[in-house]
Amino acid sequence: MRGLRPQAVAARIGEIAPSAARFADQWPTGQDVEILPTVRHALAEIGVRYLFSEDAPTLLPFASRLFLAREVLVRPSRWVWPRWMPTPARRFRTRQQVAFTNALRPIVRRRRSSGRLGDDMLGQMLRPSPRYGLLPEEAILDTLPGITVATFETPSRAAGWILLHLARYPQAADRVAAEAALLPADPAATTSAHLDRLQYTQAVVREVLRLHPPSWLLTRRATRQTQLAGYTIDAGSTVLVCPYTAHRDAREHAEPDQFQPERWLDDSCSRAKPGVFLSFGTGPHGCEGAALAMAMLTLLTAQTARRYHLSEPPGPEPSYQVTTFEGLTTVGLRLRATLRS
Repeated sequence: MRGLRPQAVAARIGEIAPSAARFADQWPTGQDVEILPTVRHALAEIGVRYLFSEDAPTLLPFASRLFLAREVLVRPSRWVWPRWMPTPARRFRTRQQVAFTNALRPIVRRRRSSGRLGDDMLGQMLRPSPRYGLLPEEAILDTLPGITVATFETPSRAAGWILLHLARYPQAADRVAAEAALLPADPAATTSAHLDRLQYTQAVVREVLRLHPPSWLLTRRATRQTQLAGYTIDAGSTVLVCPYTAHRDAREHAEPDQFQPERWLDDSCSRAKPGVFLSFGTGPHGCEGAALAMAMLTLLTAQTARRYHLSEPPGPEPSYQVTTFEGLTTVGLRLRATLRS
């Protein structure tokens, strides 16, 4: 999609950065905080604003409830119901989907009737494309709810792991803070050039995504018979790919279980090799929002380390729970922030 391409994201870094800075500013210091709900709200604000600009405040509450409805579907149950069964969780999700669509529909019609389409993601979808022409209203309304939740659903899981690593590896956090100190005092003045200079911060983000990919299991369907590692895969077969284990393959990553952000700064790193880094998928079905997710996570990491030292409170480690789309999240993650001198 045009609005999610790296060039489009780069042009709007100044809109993403203020919310990342606001998240850091609002973190209560000197107390143990369950951080994932706050992270999710901050990233939802960034994602929904990126998609809908001035209409974001109207749609943000609906997006948050739709996220909750999707999470309810994967909570453990004593029973495995057929997909056609209208369980309470499925009916709840349907209601939230309809509510989001009903809130979005008048926005689409207002923009089209006024001719002020906007320069955001919705505006891009409202413009005719050389290949497909003008998208029907229903196609836009069917597509955007999933995209909206995806802008903060997976990044929120990743952010939990990243913040946990800032707490566990203070030397890496100090290096991120040193890089972040060169960002503009006014976050709105942040540009793609500033983001490009955060090379170590991006390496930290990539390394955490390697060790703890937000989606630990991917599925692909073979369109034709093929050979894979000596096995015959028949057409129509579903192939399961596990980024979690692939990322810990010693043939591709030296000391694969070790947290080593520097590996992403090494010119000899095999990161450009297809299939080596799968946190955003790969090939034609790779995540279209990868550039936006990396920008969000990099700026959130930089602004947090710039302001605080993070630490884990005493007690049990956070538990790991499978969530929507084979996600693995840090449930119950509590961290403490103290101001850097």
